[in-house]
Amino acid sequence: MQIEDIIKAYNQEKSIPFSGAVLIGNQSGTIFEQGYGYANRSEKIKNMTNTRFGMASGCKIFTAVAVCQLVEKRLLDFDTLLSDCLEVSFPNFDPRITVHHLLTHSSGISDYFDEETMSDYADLWKSLPMYSINSPKCFLPMFQNNEMKFAPGDRFSYSNAGFIILGLIVEHVTGLTFQEYVEENIFRICGMEDTGYFRLDQLPDRTAVGYMDSGSTWKSNIYSIPIVGGPDGGAFTTVYDLEKFWNALMGNLLLSKNLTEMMLSPHISYNEHTQYGYGVWILILNNEVIKYYVMGSDPGVEMQSSVYTKLNTHVHILANMENSVGYIARKISEIISSGN
Repeated sequence: MQIEDIIKAYNQEKSIPFSGAVLIGNQSGTIFEQGYGYANRSEKIKNMTNTRFGMASGCKIFTAVAVCQLVEKRLLDFDTLLSDCLEVSFPNFDPRITVHHLLTHSSGISDYFDEETMSDYADLWKSLPMYSINSPKCFLPMFQNNEMKFAPGDRFSYSNAGFIILGLIVEHVTGLTFQEYVEENIFRICGMEDTGYFRLDQLPDRTAVGYMDSGSTWKSNIYSIPIVGGPDGGAFTTVYDLEKFWNALMGNLLLSKNLTEMMLSPHISYNEHTQYGYGVWILILNNEVIKYYVMGSDPGVEMQSSVYTKLNTHVHILANMENSVGYIARKISEIISSGN
């Protein structure tokens, strides 16, 4: 099987074997599924295809769906100004920032973790305890009073803070916590029974521990990411639940056909071939959408989940390690593109 060859090639090339799960399927059913490595290295518990893994930023798409649902219910609009939908003071923010700008990483606000200038997410928690970050509002002191980077709409600049604000908007409009809203209005509708915003100190069964490796040593990521995930990342899921999510989204079960198409439409350019919709990356070649995908990376976590539109093929890769999924995803993409 070619996928097994990809994993073997990765393991031979890298010093640390791949640890995670892979699921590939199309309209006819499952093409490939397999777990690799250990969910818990100390106890030698193996990763299975029903193991729950952290999603990191891959779950920003849930935040985007939540906001689009509120737009569909006419409780919000994409052109709604930030100042009109949230009772939080941002003294240095441009008053022209809209929901659309936040959804497309084009608001111009300064991020609490700026990927253009910062490289180690774990460094954030050296002065601010990760166990104190248990809701979207906890992030506010990290960026609330920052200056703007550029005017709203000027360009793309990936912003975790922008999605924190979107989560705060969901809470303000609905009266629910962000996690409660997503669990009720997305996970339950999709039948994603193994997905949730689990606390790192209360992980349920079949959940992989995220591992960071340094030479011959390793440690878990429990002190390197917030204690519980939120609007910008940190949910846990399985490859099977990712499949359920995409099927529900593409089947218009979460949003109307019109809102789904709007969410999956290119809104801003990232580079020559990559566009960004609302919470989703879009690969376009020769003016044709090749795939929609989400991806995420945190200390001890990496993932990518893709829908190849023309072939109706889905590829889900979750890992409880770093720097592995990109290689595997590229090689699988080459196989799919070649038609083999």
